[in-house]
Amino acid sequence: MAIAFELDGRAVEVPDDGASLLEALRDRLGERSPKDGCSPQGQCGCCTVWVDGQPRVACVTPVRRVAGRAVTTLSGLPTRDEWAERLVTTGGSQCGFCTPGIIMRLAAGGNLAAHLCRCTGWQTITEEPDVVRASCGMRQDARTTEAAARRATIEGGAAQRVGRDVPLGAAGFADDTAPLDALVAVPDGRGGYAIGETLTEARRKADKVQGRRTTAPLRHPLEVPDGDWARTLRTTWVEPAYLETDASWCAPGGEPATPLANGGAFGGKTRSAVTADARRLADEHGRTVRVLWSREDAVRLGPKRPPIAAGVRDDGTGRVVVVRTPGVREVFESYGLDVIEVDVAGPPTALLRAPWAEAAVLTGVQLRAEATISEDGTSVHVTVDAGDPLDEVVLRSYCIGATHMALGWVRSEGIAVDEAGVVHDLTIRSFGIIRPGDMPSVAVDIQPSGGEPVNGSDHVFAAVARAEWARLGFPPAWPVQR
Repeated sequence: MAIAFELDGRAVEVPDDGASLLEALRDRLGERSPKDGCSPQGQCGCCTVWVDGQPRVACVTPVRRVAGRAVTTLSGLPTRDEWAERLVTTGGSQCGFCTPGIIMRLAAGGNLAAHLCRCTGWQTITEEPDVVRASCGMRQDARTTEAAARRATIEGGAAQRVGRDVPLGAAGFADDTAPLDALVAVPDGRGGYAIGETLTEARRKADKVQGRRTTAPLRHPLEVPDGDWARTLRTTWVEPAYLETDASWCAPGGEPATPLANGGAFGGKTRSAVTADARRLADEHGRTVRVLWSREDAVRLGPKRPPIAAGVRDDGTGRVVVVRTPGVREVFESYGLDVIEVDVAGPPTALLRAPWAEAAVLTGVQLRAEATISEDGTSVHVTVDAGDPLDEVVLRSYCIGATHMALGWVRSEGIAVDEAGVVHDLTIRSFGIIRPGDMPSVAVDIQPSGGEPVNGSDHVFAAVARAEWARLGFPPAWPVQR
């Protein structure tokens, strides 16, 4: 039995096999503009399409519900190119994974409350192009794709493109390039993979259970070391929450697709297992295999920012206790801090974005950025020197995104992990990421020094975290609002 509906003005049919609309679009019909950032949680908005002209989250819409109806994706949106141009102009798209869904929502006249963007900090998505031009003090025709991409690569820590195809979601994400006839492999919860001809079949074999948001409180697993400290700080596990979950595919004897695509995922995918798993499974089955982690898999298996407990004196010296993480000792010792690494049951940890930020915040060292935050916390002013800006629009966007992430780090971000090390916060809305309506306005002053271009947004990340910690009176534990 087949289900018939209209897709972007043409008649289509898909099998009635229990799939979601998102799976039918991506895996049956090859329409890859809707993205899978949380399926089937329905919480990130990346898979937003129109059904009879109204925005719908495709990952929680059974394809049976659209029988005989009209479905519009970004590929069929008449104004898609205008939206793409606008977001390139404002810096409203970085990796480009979330923007197809965001464009569909905005084009329908909706707001962004149902969406998540981890990169931009929201402001550049909704700003008018003339506002950004005035803020950056540049003519739009003075920008070059090469300079913009170079700045994005410096800030993102991995090769990155800038252009109209990026906000349209065509930046080459691994799962977008997988062949339609590939076997699908998903983690089975027992250290292996369940494999099926379709995603629905594979998840059924894996007995996938949708993650929930726990009522368990956040836990700070480490105690501040003994000492006469001027300030102390304890943090918890923080989820990097990159939107594109780990994915790869490989043909037998071939080279697996990279899970990094258009950006660095804040360092969270540097050692992802999906590439090696895709190669191994393809060779074992003699067929192309597509490995795909769900949002719950990414939370359970992906690396977190390691918790710390630290004390510092007025002169910036002190001691840090940190969850054992490769390379972390060298980071803190380079700032003159004594380091004690300990083993704690919990999710894996890694050196993620600006791994030195905790040390910089604690010791008060000079940064390439400064931040001031209004007394009520509703506006932020950032000054940054990143050498030759190359492209002010891109640099500004990354600095606003870094501000968003830093404020969330101090105020609200963290995941609940019990004493046995089991992660309980498995939904994307449970990570504490600041939503669009709660994000302060951010003004960015770029101070070109004339030197070689260097990363500036990591310094903004540390400077904003330091400023927010000071504004709140140096509370001894982050996040302060959880």
